[in-house]
Amino acid sequence: MTDVPPSAAEIVDRVANGSTTHEAEVARALTAIEAGNDRLNAFSVVLADGAREEARQRDRDEGGGPLSGVPVAIKEELDVAGCVTTYGGRGNSTPAAEDGEVVRRLRAAGAIVVGKTQMPEFGAFPYTESVAHGYTRNPWRTAFSPGGSSGGSAAAVAAGMVPVAMGGDGGGSIRIPAACCGVFGLKPQRGRVTSAPHEHLWWALGTAGPLTSTVLDSAIVYDVIGGHLPVDRWRAGEVGSFTEAAQKEPGRLRIGWSVTPPTKGLRPHADHVAAVRDTARLLADLGHDVHEVDPQYPDTTLAFVPQFLAGIRSEAAEVEHHDRLERRTRETCRLGSWVTPKVVDLALRATERVSAKANRLFTAVDVLLTPTTAHRPPRVGILDRTGTVRAGLRSFPAITYTAIWNVAGNPACSVPAGTGTDRLPVGVQLVAPTDGEEILFSLAAQIEMARPWALVAPGFLGSSA
Repeated sequence: MTDVPPSAAEIVDRVANGSTTHEAEVARALTAIEAGNDRLNAFSVVLADGAREEARQRDRDEGGGPLSGVPVAIKEELDVAGCVTTYGGRGNSTPAAEDGEVVRRLRAAGAIVVGKTQMPEFGAFPYTESVAHGYTRNPWRTAFSPGGSSGGSAAAVAAGMVPVAMGGDGGGSIRIPAACCGVFGLKPQRGRVTSAPHEHLWWALGTAGPLTSTVLDSAIVYDVIGGHLPVDRWRAGEVGSFTEAAQKEPGRLRIGWSVTPPTKGLRPHADHVAAVRDTARLLADLGHDVHEVDPQYPDTTLAFVPQFLAGIRSEAAEVEHHDRLERRTRETCRLGSWVTPKVVDLALRATERVSAKANRLFTAVDVLLTPTTAHRPPRVGILDRTGTVRAGLRSFPAITYTAIWNVAGNPACSVPAGTGTDRLPVGVQLVAPTDGEEILFSLAAQIEMARPWALVAPGFLGSSA
Protein backbone atom coordinates (compact mmCIF):
# COMPACT_ATOMS: atom_id res chain seq x y z
CA MET A 1 0.00 0.00 0.00
CA THR A 2 1.50 3.33 -1.04
CA ASP A 3 -1.40 5.75 -0.47
CA VAL A 4 -1.02 8.37 2.25
CA PRO A 5 -2.85 7.07 5.34
CA PRO A 6 -5.98 9.00 6.30
CA SER A 7 -6.11 11.52 9.09
CA ALA A 8 -8.17 10.86 12.19
CA ALA A 9 -10.89 13.21 10.95
CA GLU A 10 -11.02 11.36 7.62
CA ILE A 11 -11.26 7.98 9.35
CA VAL A 12 -14.18 9.17 11.47
CA ASP A 13 -16.02 10.42 8.37
CA ARG A 14 -15.35 7.18 6.48
CA VAL A 15 -16.54 5.03 9.37
CA ALA A 16 -19.69 7.14 9.62
CA ASN A 17 -20.53 6.84 5.91
CA GLY A 18 -19.69 3.14 5.77
CA SER A 19 -16.72 3.38 3.41
CA THR A 20 -14.40 1.81 5.97
CA THR A 21 -14.63 -0.14 9.21
CA HIS A 22 -12.92 -0.10 12.58
CA GLU A 23 -11.33 -3.44 11.72
CA ALA A 24 -9.97 -2.17 8.39
CA GLU A 25 -8.40 0.90 9.99
CA VAL A 26 -6.81 -1.14 12.77
CA ALA A 27 -5.48 -3.58 10.18
CA ARG A 28 -3.99 -0.67 8.22
CA ALA A 29 -2.22 0.61 11.33
CA LEU A 30 -0.92 -2.81 12.38
CA THR A 31 0.42 -3.46 8.87
CA ALA A 32 2.28 -0.14 8.94
CA ILE A 33 3.68 -0.84 12.41
CA GLU A 34 4.86 -4.29 11.38
CA ALA A 35 6.49 -2.88 8.25
CA GLY A 36 8.34 -0.02 9.91
CA ASN A 37 8.83 -0.54 13.62
CA ASP A 38 11.97 -2.67 13.32
CA ARG A 39 13.63 0.31 11.63
CA LEU A 40 12.32 2.96 14.00
CA ASN A 41 11.75 1.33 17.40
CA ALA A 42 8.78 3.65 17.87
CA PHE A 43 6.57 1.11 19.65
CA SER A 44 7.49 -0.61 22.89
CA VAL A 45 4.38 -2.81 22.85
CA VAL A 46 2.00 -3.65 19.99
CA LEU A 47 -1.45 -4.74 21.15
CA ALA A 48 -2.44 -6.43 17.91
CA ASP A 49 -4.84 -9.09 19.18
CA GLY A 50 -6.64 -6.82 21.60
CA ALA A 51 -6.96 -4.01 19.04
CA ARG A 52 -8.40 -6.37 16.41
CA GLU A 53 -10.94 -7.77 18.85
CA GLU A 54 -11.94 -4.31 20.04
CA ALA A 55 -12.34 -3.18 16.41
CA ARG A 56 -14.56 -6.15 15.58
CA GLN A 57 -16.71 -5.45 18.62
CA ARG A 58 -17.10 -1.78 17.67
CA ASP A 59 -18.13 -2.78 14.15
CA ARG A 60 -20.87 -4.93 15.68
CA ASP A 61 -22.09 -2.13 17.93
CA GLU A 62 -24.19 0.79 16.80
CA GLY A 63 -23.28 4.41 17.37
CA GLY A 64 -20.02 6.27 17.06
CA GLY A 65 -17.94 8.99 18.59
CA PRO A 66 -15.58 11.82 17.65
CA LEU A 67 -12.72 9.31 17.29
CA SER A 68 -14.61 6.28 15.96
CA GLY A 69 -12.28 3.89 14.19
CA VAL A 70 -9.12 5.90 14.89
CA PRO A 71 -6.06 3.79 15.86
CA VAL A 72 -4.07 5.56 18.57
CA ALA A 73 -0.76 4.92 20.29
CA ILE A 74 -0.08 5.75 23.94
CA LYS A 75 3.21 6.97 25.44
CA GLU A 76 4.71 4.65 28.04
CA GLU A 77 4.04 7.03 30.93
CA LEU A 78 0.24 6.69 30.59
CA ASP A 79 -1.59 3.69 32.05
CA VAL A 80 -3.15 1.21 29.63
CA ALA A 81 -5.04 -1.67 31.22
CA GLY A 82 -3.09 -4.91 30.98
CA CYS A 83 0.22 -3.22 30.10
CA VAL A 84 3.15 -2.46 32.37
CA THR A 85 3.61 1.30 32.67
CA THR A 86 7.36 1.30 32.13
CA TYR A 87 8.13 5.04 32.00
CA GLY A 88 10.76 3.97 29.46
CA GLY A 89 12.71 1.72 31.84
CA ARG A 90 12.57 -1.56 33.72
CA GLY A 91 11.45 -0.31 37.12
CA ASN A 92 7.93 -1.75 36.94
CA SER A 93 6.77 -5.28 36.23
CA THR A 94 3.07 -5.39 37.16
CA PRO A 95 0.52 -4.50 34.46
CA ALA A 96 -1.84 -1.60 35.12
CA ALA A 97 -5.23 -2.75 36.36
CA GLU A 98 -7.15 -0.11 34.40
CA ASP A 99 -6.74 2.66 31.89
CA GLY A 100 -5.65 6.08 33.03
CA GLU A 101 -8.30 8.76 32.64
CA VAL A 102 -6.93 10.16 29.35
CA VAL A 103 -6.86 6.68 27.80
CA ARG A 104 -10.36 5.99 29.13
CA ARG A 105 -11.64 9.16 27.45
CA LEU A 106 -10.00 8.23 24.16
CA ARG A 107 -11.65 4.80 24.17
CA ALA A 108 -15.02 6.31 25.16
CA ALA A 109 -14.75 8.54 22.08
CA GLY A 110 -14.27 5.50 19.84
CA ALA A 111 -10.47 5.36 19.54
CA ILE A 112 -8.73 1.98 19.52
CA VAL A 113 -5.39 1.61 21.31
CA VAL A 114 -2.94 -0.32 19.11
CA GLY A 115 0.17 -0.05 21.29
CA LYS A 116 2.48 1.95 23.51
CA THR A 117 5.38 4.12 22.40
CA GLN A 118 8.99 4.53 23.50
CA MET A 119 10.35 7.27 25.72
CA PRO A 120 13.57 7.92 27.66
CA GLU A 121 13.31 6.85 31.27
CA PHE A 122 10.80 9.16 33.01
CA GLY A 123 11.05 11.55 30.06
CA ALA A 124 14.02 13.17 31.71
CA PHE A 125 15.77 14.27 28.52
CA PRO A 126 14.58 15.40 25.06
CA TYR A 127 16.03 12.42 23.15
CA THR A 128 14.30 9.04 23.00
CA GLU A 129 17.09 6.74 24.09
CA SER A 130 17.18 4.30 27.00
CA VAL A 131 19.28 1.48 28.35
CA ALA A 132 16.22 -0.77 28.45
CA HIS A 133 14.90 -0.13 24.95
CA GLY A 134 17.68 1.40 22.88
CA TYR A 135 17.36 4.20 20.33
CA THR A 136 14.17 5.38 18.68
CA ARG A 137 14.92 6.74 15.22
CA ASN A 138 13.65 9.56 13.04
CA PRO A 139 11.57 8.37 10.06
CA TRP A 140 13.05 11.09 7.85
CA ARG A 141 16.63 9.86 8.39
CA THR A 142 17.06 6.92 10.71
CA ALA A 143 20.58 7.83 11.84
CA PHE A 144 19.05 10.82 13.62
CA SER A 145 16.97 11.30 16.76
CA PRO A 146 13.23 11.96 16.65
CA GLY A 147 13.67 14.14 19.72
CA GLY A 148 11.82 13.43 22.93
CA SER A 149 10.65 12.63 25.30
CA SER A 150 7.60 11.71 23.19
CA GLY A 151 9.88 10.54 20.39
CA GLY A 152 8.19 7.17 19.91
CA SER A 153 4.85 8.89 19.44
CA ALA A 154 6.24 11.46 17.00
CA ALA A 155 8.02 8.79 14.97
CA ALA A 156 4.86 6.66 14.83
CA VAL A 157 2.81 9.53 13.41
CA ALA A 158 5.53 10.73 11.04
CA ALA A 159 5.90 7.21 9.64
CA GLY A 160 2.18 6.89 8.97
CA MET A 161 1.71 4.11 11.52
CA VAL A 162 -1.09 5.91 13.38
CA PRO A 163 -2.76 9.29 12.87
CA VAL A 164 -2.70 10.07 16.59
CA ALA A 165 -0.17 9.21 19.29
CA MET A 166 -0.35 10.47 22.84
CA GLY A 167 2.65 12.18 24.37
CA GLY A 168 3.48 14.30 27.39
CA ASP A 169 5.20 17.67 27.78
CA GLY A 170 7.06 18.77 30.90
CA GLY A 171 9.70 20.94 29.19
CA GLY A 172 8.96 20.59 25.47
CA SER A 173 8.43 16.85 25.13
CA ILE A 174 5.52 17.17 22.68
CA ARG A 175 6.80 20.17 20.72
CA ILE A 176 10.45 19.07 20.38
CA PRO A 177 9.75 15.68 18.74
CA ALA A 178 7.00 17.29 16.66
CA ALA A 179 9.61 19.68 15.25
CA CYS A 180 12.18 16.93 14.72
CA CYS A 181 9.70 14.66 12.90
CA GLY A 182 7.64 17.19 10.95
CA VAL A 183 4.30 16.66 12.72
CA PHE A 184 1.99 18.92 14.70
CA GLY A 185 2.23 19.05 18.48
CA LEU A 186 0.49 21.38 20.91
CA LYS A 187 1.09 21.71 24.65
CA PRO A 188 -2.15 22.96 26.19
CA GLN A 189 -2.72 25.44 28.97
CA ARG A 190 -1.68 24.14 32.38
CA GLY A 191 -4.62 22.22 33.85
CA ARG A 192 -6.42 21.74 30.53
CA VAL A 193 -5.97 17.94 30.53
CA THR A 194 -6.41 15.83 33.62
CA SER A 195 -3.39 14.09 35.13
CA ALA A 196 -5.63 11.52 36.90
CA PRO A 197 -5.02 9.23 38.63
CA HIS A 198 -2.14 11.51 39.66
CA GLU A 199 -2.55 14.92 41.27
CA HIS A 200 0.01 16.43 38.90
CA LEU A 201 2.69 15.64 36.33
CA TRP A 202 5.99 17.14 37.49
CA TRP A 203 3.96 19.61 39.60
CA ALA A 204 3.17 22.70 37.47
CA LEU A 205 5.27 21.68 34.46
CA GLY A 206 3.68 18.69 32.78
CA THR A 207 0.66 17.75 30.73
CA ALA A 208 -0.47 14.99 28.39
CA GLY A 209 -1.39 15.69 24.77
CA PRO A 210 -1.37 14.27 21.24
CA LEU A 211 1.02 14.38 18.32
CA THR A 212 -0.80 14.35 14.99
CA SER A 213 -0.26 14.81 11.28
CA THR A 214 -2.90 17.56 11.03
CA VAL A 215 -4.02 20.49 13.16
CA LEU A 216 -7.67 19.40 13.05
CA ASP A 217 -6.82 15.96 14.44
CA SER A 218 -5.11 17.55 17.43
CA ALA A 219 -8.09 19.80 18.09
CA ILE A 220 -10.50 16.84 17.97
CA VAL A 221 -8.39 14.89 20.45
CA TYR A 222 -8.15 17.82 22.87
CA ASP A 223 -11.93 18.25 22.81
CA VAL A 224 -12.12 14.58 23.86
CA ILE A 225 -9.45 14.52 26.58
CA GLY A 226 -9.86 18.03 28.01
CA GLY A 227 -11.39 18.67 31.39
CA HIS A 228 -10.26 18.28 34.98
CA LEU A 229 -11.24 15.98 37.83
CA PRO A 230 -11.27 16.62 41.60
CA VAL A 231 -7.84 15.00 41.93
CA ASP A 232 -6.19 17.55 39.61
CA ARG A 233 -4.13 20.24 41.31
CA TRP A 234 -4.43 22.70 38.41
CA ARG A 235 -7.46 23.73 36.37
CA ALA A 236 -7.44 25.74 33.15
CA GLY A 237 -10.02 28.41 32.29
CA GLU A 238 -13.15 27.92 30.21
CA VAL A 239 -12.75 27.74 26.44
CA GLY A 240 -14.85 26.88 23.40
CA SER A 241 -14.60 24.03 20.92
CA PHE A 242 -11.07 23.48 19.62
CA THR A 243 -12.48 21.52 16.68
CA GLU A 244 -14.48 24.57 15.62
CA ALA A 245 -11.47 26.83 16.16
CA ALA A 246 -9.35 24.69 13.82
CA GLN A 247 -11.94 25.13 11.08
CA LYS A 248 -12.34 28.90 11.14
CA GLU A 249 -10.20 31.89 10.20
CA PRO A 250 -8.26 33.44 13.08
CA GLY A 251 -8.95 37.03 12.05
CA ARG A 252 -6.19 39.65 11.93
CA LEU A 253 -3.71 38.99 14.73
CA ARG A 254 -0.79 40.90 16.19
CA ILE A 255 2.11 38.47 15.85
CA GLY A 256 5.48 39.14 17.37
CA TRP A 257 8.47 37.09 16.28
CA SER A 258 11.83 36.53 17.91
CA VAL A 259 14.76 34.19 17.45
CA THR A 260 16.50 35.25 20.68
CA PRO A 261 16.83 32.17 22.92
CA PRO A 262 15.76 32.41 26.56
CA THR A 263 19.06 30.68 27.48
CA LYS A 264 21.97 33.09 27.31
CA GLY A 265 24.93 31.96 25.23
CA LEU A 266 22.94 29.75 22.85
CA ARG A 267 22.55 30.54 19.17
CA PRO A 268 19.74 29.14 17.04
CA HIS A 269 20.74 27.19 13.93
CA ALA A 270 20.54 29.20 10.72
CA ASP A 271 17.83 26.86 9.38
CA HIS A 272 15.62 27.79 12.33
CA VAL A 273 16.20 31.50 11.94
CA ALA A 274 15.27 31.19 8.27
CA ALA A 275 12.12 29.21 9.13
CA VAL A 276 10.93 31.86 11.58
CA ARG A 277 11.58 34.67 9.11
CA ASP A 278 9.84 32.75 6.30
CA THR A 279 6.84 32.07 8.54
CA ALA A 280 6.71 35.72 9.60
CA ARG A 281 6.57 36.76 5.93
CA LEU A 282 3.85 34.19 5.26
CA LEU A 283 1.79 35.48 8.16
CA ALA A 284 2.18 39.06 6.96
CA ASP A 285 1.03 37.98 3.50
CA LEU A 286 -2.01 36.40 5.15
CA GLY A 287 -2.95 39.80 6.56
CA HIS A 288 -1.59 39.69 10.09
CA ASP A 289 0.29 42.52 11.80
CA VAL A 290 3.75 40.96 12.12
CA HIS A 291 6.79 42.55 13.71
CA GLU A 292 9.95 41.57 15.61
CA VAL A 293 9.77 41.77 19.40
CA ASP A 294 12.01 41.37 22.42
CA PRO A 295 10.20 38.87 24.70
CA GLN A 296 12.38 39.83 27.69
CA TYR A 297 12.24 36.29 28.97
CA PRO A 298 12.42 35.89 32.75
CA ASP A 299 14.91 33.46 34.29
CA THR A 300 13.15 30.14 34.91
CA THR A 301 15.93 28.35 36.84
CA LEU A 302 14.46 28.63 40.34
CA ALA A 303 11.08 27.46 39.07
CA PHE A 304 12.02 24.76 36.56
CA VAL A 305 14.97 22.90 38.08
CA PRO A 306 13.40 22.00 41.46
CA GLN A 307 10.17 20.81 39.82
CA PHE A 308 12.08 18.78 37.23
CA LEU A 309 14.19 17.08 39.89
CA ALA A 310 11.24 16.55 42.22
CA GLY A 311 9.22 15.13 39.33
CA ILE A 312 11.85 12.54 38.49
CA ARG A 313 12.32 11.64 42.16
CA SER A 314 8.59 11.25 42.78
CA GLU A 315 8.09 8.98 39.77
CA ALA A 316 11.20 6.95 40.56
CA ALA A 317 10.01 6.48 44.14
CA GLU A 318 6.83 4.79 42.92
CA VAL A 319 8.38 2.07 40.74
CA GLU A 320 8.49 -1.51 41.99
CA HIS A 321 12.19 -2.17 41.38
CA HIS A 322 14.33 0.86 42.13
CA ASP A 323 17.50 -1.16 41.57
CA ARG A 324 16.55 -1.64 37.91
CA LEU A 325 16.55 2.08 37.14
CA GLU A 326 19.24 3.46 34.85
CA ARG A 327 22.42 4.65 36.50
CA ARG A 328 21.78 8.18 35.24
CA THR A 329 18.26 8.15 36.74
CA ARG A 330 19.60 7.08 40.13
CA GLU A 331 22.20 9.84 39.87
CA THR A 332 19.48 12.37 39.08
CA CYS A 333 17.57 11.24 42.15
CA ARG A 334 20.66 11.70 44.32
CA LEU A 335 21.40 15.12 42.85
CA GLY A 336 17.83 16.16 43.59
CA SER A 337 17.86 15.15 47.25
CA TRP A 338 17.96 18.84 48.25
CA VAL A 339 14.51 19.42 46.74
CA THR A 340 12.36 19.10 49.85
CA PRO A 341 8.62 19.88 49.92
CA LYS A 342 9.51 23.38 51.12
CA VAL A 343 11.79 23.87 48.08
CA VAL A 344 8.98 22.69 45.80
CA ASP A 345 6.67 25.27 47.37
CA LEU A 346 9.26 27.98 46.72
CA ALA A 347 9.58 26.78 43.13
CA LEU A 348 5.81 27.01 42.68
CA ARG A 349 5.87 30.59 43.92
CA ALA A 350 8.67 31.31 41.46
CA THR A 351 6.48 29.72 38.77
CA GLU A 352 3.77 32.29 39.45
CA ARG A 353 6.30 35.13 39.13
CA VAL A 354 7.68 33.73 35.86
CA SER A 355 4.18 33.39 34.46
CA ALA A 356 3.29 36.97 35.33
CA LYS A 357 6.49 38.33 33.74
CA ALA A 358 6.33 36.16 30.63
CA ASN A 359 2.70 37.07 29.98
CA ARG A 360 3.41 40.81 29.92
CA LEU A 361 4.38 40.26 26.29
CA PHE A 362 0.77 39.44 25.42
CA THR A 363 -0.43 42.94 26.17
CA ALA A 364 1.34 43.95 22.92
CA VAL A 365 0.90 40.81 20.78
CA ASP A 366 -1.66 38.05 20.37
CA VAL A 367 0.84 35.34 19.41
CA LEU A 368 4.59 34.88 19.77
CA LEU A 369 6.50 33.14 16.95
CA THR A 370 9.89 31.54 17.73
CA PRO A 371 11.97 28.53 16.71
CA THR A 372 10.85 25.34 18.45
CA THR A 373 14.44 24.25 19.14
CA ALA A 374 17.82 25.93 18.79
CA HIS A 375 19.61 22.93 17.28
CA ARG A 376 19.03 20.46 14.49
CA PRO A 377 18.02 16.87 15.34
CA PRO A 378 21.21 15.17 16.57
CA ARG A 379 22.42 11.74 15.61
CA VAL A 380 21.19 8.91 17.80
CA GLY A 381 23.44 8.14 20.73
CA ILE A 382 23.61 11.69 22.05
CA LEU A 383 22.98 10.43 25.59
CA ASP A 384 25.52 7.62 25.44
CA ARG A 385 28.00 7.60 28.35
CA THR A 386 26.52 10.73 29.89
CA GLY A 387 25.59 11.40 33.47
CA THR A 388 22.90 13.79 34.60
CA VAL A 389 24.91 16.98 34.23
CA ARG A 390 26.31 16.25 30.77
CA ALA A 391 22.94 15.00 29.52
CA GLY A 392 21.37 18.18 30.84
CA LEU A 393 23.91 20.38 29.06
CA ARG A 394 23.26 18.51 25.81
CA SER A 395 19.54 19.13 26.29
CA PHE A 396 19.66 22.92 26.58
CA PRO A 397 19.54 23.59 22.82
CA ALA A 398 16.42 21.42 22.55
CA ILE A 399 14.44 22.92 25.44
CA THR A 400 15.52 26.56 25.46
CA TYR A 401 12.48 27.89 23.57
CA THR A 402 9.96 25.42 24.98
CA ALA A 403 10.54 24.94 28.72
CA ILE A 404 9.74 28.53 29.67
CA TRP A 405 6.13 27.99 28.55
CA ASN A 406 5.83 24.92 30.77
CA VAL A 407 6.80 27.14 33.67
CA ALA A 408 4.52 29.98 32.56
CA GLY A 409 1.72 27.51 31.79
CA ASN A 410 0.77 29.01 28.42
CA PRO A 411 -0.41 26.96 25.44
CA ALA A 412 2.25 26.56 22.75
CA CYS A 413 2.56 24.46 19.62
CA SER A 414 5.15 23.38 17.07
CA VAL A 415 4.09 23.77 13.44
CA PRO A 416 6.04 22.13 10.59
CA ALA A 417 8.00 24.66 8.54
CA GLY A 418 9.65 22.62 5.80
CA THR A 419 13.04 20.96 5.94
CA GLY A 420 16.53 22.16 6.73
CA THR A 421 19.78 21.87 4.85
CA ASP A 422 20.19 18.41 6.44
CA ARG A 423 16.90 17.19 4.84
CA LEU A 424 15.31 16.86 8.28
CA PRO A 425 12.16 18.73 9.37
CA VAL A 426 12.13 22.21 10.85
CA GLY A 427 9.44 23.41 13.24
CA VAL A 428 8.43 26.84 14.46
CA GLN A 429 6.72 27.51 17.76
CA LEU A 430 3.57 29.56 18.28
CA VAL A 431 2.73 30.70 21.82
CA ALA A 432 -0.58 32.20 22.94
CA PRO A 433 -1.77 34.02 26.07
CA THR A 434 -3.25 32.11 28.99
CA ASP A 435 -6.13 29.85 27.84
CA GLY A 436 -5.41 30.82 24.23
CA GLU A 437 -5.52 27.41 22.55
CA GLU A 438 -8.31 28.48 20.21
CA ILE A 439 -6.06 31.17 18.72
CA LEU A 440 -3.30 28.63 18.15
CA PHE A 441 -5.58 26.09 16.48
CA SER A 442 -7.03 28.70 14.12
CA LEU A 443 -3.66 30.19 13.24
CA ALA A 444 -1.87 26.84 12.86
CA ALA A 445 -4.66 25.58 10.59
CA GLN A 446 -4.32 28.71 8.47
CA ILE A 447 -0.58 28.09 8.12
CA GLU A 448 -1.25 24.43 7.30
CA MET A 449 -3.60 25.42 4.49
CA ALA A 450 -1.26 28.07 3.10
CA ARG A 451 1.88 25.95 3.43
CA PRO A 452 0.92 22.23 3.46
CA TRP A 453 3.41 19.87 5.03
CA ALA A 454 4.26 16.24 4.36
CA LEU A 455 1.82 13.95 6.19
CA VAL A 456 4.27 11.04 6.13
CA ALA A 457 8.08 11.07 6.13
CA PRO A 458 9.76 10.12 2.84
CA GLY A 459 10.39 6.39 2.78
CA PHE A 460 7.45 5.66 5.06
CA LEU A 461 4.57 6.44 2.71
CA GLY A 462 1.49 4.58 3.85
CA SER A 463 2.46 1.23 5.34
CA SER A 464 5.50 0.59 3.18
CA ALA A 465 8.91 0.12 4.78
